[in-house]
Amino acid sequence: MTGPGGKEPLGPFVVRMPMPETPVGASSSDHELAAELARQAGEALVQLRTALDRPGADPDAVRNDGDLTSHDLLSARLAERVPNDAVLSEERRDGQDDAVRLAASRVWIIDPLDGTREFGEPGRTDWAVHVALTIDGDPVAGAVALPALGLTLASKPAPPALAPMPDRPRLVVSRSRPPASATFLAERLDAELVEMGSAGAKAMAVVRGEADAYVHSGGQYEWDSCAPVAVARAAGLHTSRLDGSPLVYNNPDPYLPDLVICRTELAEQVLDLLGAFEG
Repeated sequence: MTGPGGKEPLGPFVVRMPMPETPVGASSSDHELAAELARQAGEALVQLRTALDRPGADPDAVRNDGDLTSHDLLSARLAERVPNDAVLSEERRDGQDDAVRLAASRVWIIDPLDGTREFGEPGRTDWAVHVALTIDGDPVAGAVALPALGLTLASKPAPPALAPMPDRPRLVVSRSRPPASATFLAERLDAELVEMGSAGAKAMAVVRGEADAYVHSGGQYEWDSCAPVAVARAAGLHTSRLDGSPLVYNNPDPYLPDLVICRTELAEQVLDLLGAFEG
């Protein structure tokens, strides 16, 4: 994840494309495209990351190459495959504005490299690629690739059902700066803390049954959570803002600072506790 957890985001990148005449719901091809592109970008990043093994490799240069390579691949493929859709990406180019995506019904929201910091650290697997489709602000299709693990989780086919929750809940948090809301919640739930890097990796830990809740209040952007939320919803998990309100995307300001992804059996307790949180 870039932005509040890493380098400062450059801002939104908008692909100028004609708008569809009639909005339609997500199709099977939308779900398939999200998974296909997340996987392809992930494969390109894995290949690029081998540069870290070379003597004298500059991790920052590899990180920058990763951001741009994945962005260019995803934006080019989306332009080829869904030319009538708009795109909001973490990476941007000067001279673009938000007018096209704000007027669009169908908007793809992508994070070409979520966890840039972890990507530049040899051996780390907690980084991701996010590809999601929103229709009128609702994340209706998406995929999160965990390339270093060779995994892509998508909204269709939905991730497998979870095993029963352990007696002691597991709360996934940042390995460097856990948000105050997470530590507040962990104390009151007597939760085991699971440290991890990128937002996508944390969210997918809940989807995969490695954790039971992911709560974030430290500041994020739409590209940090959109695809993870689409996949988590398909898996039957609870997703919302900290106050329980819905997560709505493609806003004029893409800053979307807080997030809850958790098992449904924990949702009421988590939201009740967060209602007493003063962060």
